Amino acid sequence: MKYLAKLRYVGCDFHGFQVQPNVRTVQGELSVAMEQTLGIPCRVTGCSRTDAGVHALAFCVTIEADGATVPPEKLPIAALPYLPHDLSLYEACEVSKDFHVRYDVHSKQYVYRILNRKVPDPFLVGRVWHLPRRIDEEGLARMRAAAERFVGTHDFTSFMAEGTDVTDTVRTVLSMSVDAHGDQIDIRVRADGFLYHMVRIMVGTLTEVAFGKFEPEDIGQMLDAKDRTRAGMTAPADGLYLEQVFYPMETEEKT
Repeated sequence: MKYLAKLRYVGCDFHGFQVQPNVRTVQGELSVAMEQTLGIPCRVTGCSRTDAGVHALAFCVTIEADGATVPPEKLPIAALPYLPHDLSLYEACEVSKDFHVRYDVHSKQYVYRILNRKVPDPFLVGRVWHLPRRIDEEGLARMRAAAERFVGTHDFTSFMAEGTDVTDTVRTVLSMSVDAHGDQIDIRVRADGFLYHMVRIMVGTLTEVAFGKFEPEDIGQMLDAKDRTRAGMTAPADGLYLEQVFYPMETEEKT
C-alpha cells in the first residue's frame, strides 16, 4: 500500500526533514514510527526538505509498505503511540503507485510569523521571529507594496542562499500577503517552488523595507540583478512554517 499522509511538527529539535547521520530528523523519526506501526519495512518520502528549526502545519509524505493492512483512515491513531511529542501524523489516504509526493506538487504555501513587540513570549521561543523594533502602519504598508512586486514569474537568484547548487532559479510566486494581528505579523507566500532560504530572504528584505533601508520599488531591481548581495538579510528559521501543499488531484478546500 502507498499512503499519502499529512504531518504537523515543531522543528525546534529537528535538523530538518531529510535523514542525516547522527542527528535527529523528521524523516528518521517517522520511518522508525511507521515500521513499528505497520510491522513491516517501509519507505518514507517527503514533499520537500525543510531546514533545521523550520516547522510544518501540513507537510506531506508518502509511506510505501508492501503488504500493509492498516486502513488509511486508521493510520493516525495507529501511529500515535510510536510518534514523538513534537511530530503528529493527522491525516492519511491511499494513492496510486505512480503518485510522487514531491514531483506532483502544484504549489506550496509558507507562512512566516513575526512577534513584533519589545518583550518576547517564552511560550513562543523558537516558534516565531521575535522582532523588538516596532513596525508601524506605514511600515506595514511599505511591506505590502514590496510583497506585491514578488508576485509573478521571476529569476530569484538574489533571494537564494549563496553557494546553492541550483541552475534553474526561475520560480512563479502566485500570491504574497502581509497581515498584522495585534503584535503578530504573518507573511504568507505561495509559489510553484522555492529556492534554498528564499522565503527567509524575502521576509528579511521586507522587514528592511519596513524600516526604510530599501524602497518597495527596489524589489524589481533586486530580482533583475540576480545577485544575493543586492537583497536583504535572511530571517531566522524560527518563524517559518510550511502551511499547505497543493496537488492537482485535490481542490484547495481539501488541502
